[in-house]
Amino acid sequence: MMFSVRRLAALALAAACALPLAGLAQTGASNVVQTERVSAELMAHAPDGIGPGKQVWLGLQLAHAPEWHTYWMNPGDSGLPTSLQWTLPTGVVAGDIAWPVPKKIPLGPLANYGYEGTVLLPVPLTVAPDFKPSISGELPVKLKVTWLVCRQECIPEDGEFALSVPVRSTTAGNGAAFQASFDAQPRPLAGASQVEVAGQAIKVKVDGLPASVRGRNLEFFPETGEVIETAGKWTQAWQGDTWTAQVPLSPHRTASPAVLPIVLAAGAQGWRTEAKVLGQWPAAQAPTVSPALAAALAQSGGASPAAPAAPTAPSLTLVAALLGALVGGLILNLMPCVFPILAIKVVGFTRHAGDRRGHRVAGLAYTAGVIASFAALGGLMLALRAAGEQLGWGFQLQSPGVVAALAVLFTLIGLNLAGVFHFGSFLPSRVASLEARHPAANAFLSGVLAVAVASPCTAPFMGASLGFAIGLPAAQALLIFVVLGLGMAVPYLAASWVPAVARLLPRPGAWMDTFRKAMAFPMFATVAWLVWVLGQQSGINGAGALLALLVALSMVVWAFTLHGRSRAVLASVAVALLVLLAWGAGPNITHAAADRAVRAENDVWQPWQPGRVEQLLESGETVFVDFTAAWCVTCQYNKQTTLARDEVMNDLAAKKVRLLRADWTRRDPAITAALADLGRNGVPVYVFYKKGRPPVVLSEVLSVKEIRSAIAAL
Repeated sequence: MMFSVRRLAALALAAACALPLAGLAQTGASNVVQTERVSAELMAHAPDGIGPGKQVWLGLQLAHAPEWHTYWMNPGDSGLPTSLQWTLPTGVVAGDIAWPVPKKIPLGPLANYGYEGTVLLPVPLTVAPDFKPSISGELPVKLKVTWLVCRQECIPEDGEFALSVPVRSTTAGNGAAFQASFDAQPRPLAGASQVEVAGQAIKVKVDGLPASVRGRNLEFFPETGEVIETAGKWTQAWQGDTWTAQVPLSPHRTASPAVLPIVLAAGAQGWRTEAKVLGQWPAAQAPTVSPALAAALAQSGGASPAAPAAPTAPSLTLVAALLGALVGGLILNLMPCVFPILAIKVVGFTRHAGDRRGHRVAGLAYTAGVIASFAALGGLMLALRAAGEQLGWGFQLQSPGVVAALAVLFTLIGLNLAGVFHFGSFLPSRVASLEARHPAANAFLSGVLAVAVASPCTAPFMGASLGFAIGLPAAQALLIFVVLGLGMAVPYLAASWVPAVARLLPRPGAWMDTFRKAMAFPMFATVAWLVWVLGQQSGINGAGALLALLVALSMVVWAFTLHGRSRAVLASVAVALLVLLAWGAGPNITHAAADRAVRAENDVWQPWQPGRVEQLLESGETVFVDFTAAWCVTCQYNKQTTLARDEVMNDLAAKKVRLLRADWTRRDPAITAALADLGRNGVPVYVFYKKGRPPVVLSEVLSVKEIRSAIAAL
């Protein structure tokens, strides 16, 4: 058999590994990044030089413009903490941020924890005994930072920093800034502390505070988010040397820790303790947006990156969500992005038309591959979200490296189906025969491949179920992903186990060779789509670099099909060219496009921004938001059909509806949060907003009749 999913997947993985390695080329970053709102500087403090056992610190200093602030490790009712991603030499490991004491930043009925003015976020370095400095005697440091800076509106920002720290000389010049940050860090308390859960409140007791603060009111900062009502009324008192407080729990609490780390502060001084939790936490609620939060966001113009409205999706039960996932998985087989895999399965089932047992084994193995892949993707997404990442369904397609790897994979599949090469000509006969000896493994991996291609699509009924899954306990959420995979695999399972269905499949014959070669063109069409997606993410240079890489890869495959001396010569040249292009193309492929903002189309569609909907609603306007992504085939279909129809655009213009487009092609925490508030976890999502009314969420596959009816109802 010409096509082997296992071999193609292995080759694609090897090709994909070259991309991130090439992406590590120097990007020209410096130790200072300046925006209109924040001046960020990477600093070092190594008064005794750098070596094992010596005190070495790195730090990011943020100087905020007046009235702007960034966030603490627990941002409070809204916001995101500053995130650091280090690239350090072997033998040097960065620790966690040593967070200085924050301040409470009130915002109407809400409150945030963060920093104003200038703050330094120090990070300790651990230097291994075998650390070897560079030839120049320096420690090279690279850092990627993301932060959310807010005033009345919130703006996500990021920066890349580079710094070379001398190993032998000192960096004591930064000592004052680091010392001020050290002084502002909470000191550990030796005394005992506890938190007692009492209904919808917690009672806190802390011993060991210094005598100088006894009798004074203290500020209370829990390090674990979404536990207390940050802006709620709370009381505190002293019982001798023991500080006590009663703090209300959040009505939308999502965490139930056994130990609650807390920070107490008196002015610029702070103390930290880990309080043991006594009693039973009340049942946690699924995260929603409270009416107070919605009202505050409407008044403030959006101090949170999340969308302002309360969830508008109808409340789902677990049974309804499972049914929606099952039906959504079935419909997913009809999505255009899954068509190439459908073709491969047709060929495979036809080839085993006379082998009833082979049919059944292949059907079970394919089903297992689909279900396992959906469960793995769902588990990874839930784990990353639990760790604080803002992710949604299709998150892997937000990475240019994954998009490029899929383009490589589909190019190889297309060349194989077109008959350009046979794996048997590349591999020893013993290895080439593995496919025949392990058909179940190939069927399993074809299920994995089907999910990889289907994951960007959100079929009808899937959106509400996936959004509902995020608020469930992990076991129930994973069950929804498993049922989604089962729904996608059911047609193949039926074809393999029900003889009446199997008899509907065509019989083997000479047509199969023509059909197989014809199926190469959907593969190449998918490659064209993936190149376009990458162009949206990384710009025209990224798309051009990927095309050059695919041409070189095709030349390598062709060269290895030759015979004699020409094979050795041309194959060597082709491989060298491929390696050279992979190294040079990496930065272009993985680098973000300089301007990914949604461009206005004749001033009709405008880019969505956090707080923009609220501002328009306050001015009395009606708003329609298209949550979309370049890698979402359903999104592009709706955009080119329903949303491009003259009657639809005329109806929108007649009602003076403002049109916003939220581009989720690359990861955007603000859009992820907005989708979550709508009870959704992927795109497409189409929403009408009108002041005084709940938002109206339309179907994923948008029809002209549906959107015109929604416009008329405005």
